[in-house]
Amino acid sequence: MRPLSARPIDRREFRIPHPTLGLDVYLRNKRPADVARFTPERTVLFVHGATYPASVAFDLALEGQSWMDFVAARGFDAWLVDLPGYGQSDRPPQMAAPARDNAPVVATDVAVATVGAAVEFICTREAVARLNLVGWSWGTAIMAGFTARNRARVEKLTLFAPLWTMAGAPALADTSGGLGSWRAVGVEEMRARWLRGVPQDAVARLLPEKWFAAFVAAALASDPEGAAMSPPALRAPNGVIADVMGCWMQGRPTWQPAEIFCPTLIVVGEWDADTPPAMAQAIFSRLDNARTKQLTLIGRATHAIALESGRRTLFETVQTFLESTG
Repeated sequence: MRPLSARPIDRREFRIPHPTLGLDVYLRNKRPADVARFTPERTVLFVHGATYPASVAFDLALEGQSWMDFVAARGFDAWLVDLPGYGQSDRPPQMAAPARDNAPVVATDVAVATVGAAVEFICTREAVARLNLVGWSWGTAIMAGFTARNRARVEKLTLFAPLWTMAGAPALADTSGGLGSWRAVGVEEMRARWLRGVPQDAVARLLPEKWFAAFVAAALASDPEGAAMSPPALRAPNGVIADVMGCWMQGRPTWQPAEIFCPTLIVVGEWDADTPPAMAQAIFSRLDNARTKQLTLIGRATHAIALESGRRTLFETVQTFLESTG
């Protein structure tokens, strides 16, 4: 077998119909070119959080390699899905109008249905009965919600920076009473939210400036209309914000950990100000029926570990879990 660093990787792209919205959804696939068939244990689907599309979060090559590249180089069939309104998926028509003209779009139930469509497409196309799921931030609620309702389709579940109930207003909440269909996230807001709570003397090592610049360029490129705004911004649907305010801030999660039966890994960063380690611990303690469960705290890392200098620790932690026989 070729060394991992030299292993050729195939990339494929697909568009599938959303089951209810009349929109197309974007999927990307990376896999080792020297493997023809994959087992459920070596098939994995990633979904993103509230703001940045999966095609940026999981497939941005930093120092020559993305998380998807890392997974594919280890013999996995790696997939990602951009939810409606994000990245290369179609945007709801409400996002072409001023945000104040419409109610929030792309709520958690819509996102769960999107994952369901992606899972069925992958399982049918690749002739596998189930697969592994990895969710980031809001994506953890999406993946866990899907898993709770579709146990037979999920091999293992990874919750990276998981969302849980909260007291007080999180960074993404909008208490103005005027929540529209979408929001615009500018570059300075991206930086400020990313580094909230990080010691000043740790910033340069945590997030090299050239890495942040590459991330911003990829994020803006995923939304040409937002990039053309003055100042440039990334547009994101507000359905998640409405759910955070109406469900999570009210102590009403959209899924229950006791409904998860497959092996489950939770990973969170020490400096995660969006979904602090206490949220991860709260979920972990409620995973009463998971066949196995693991909680890993990564030091000197934030909500966006996958794009920081310590990302290799995250990649290897998740990879070890996926490759384990437990």
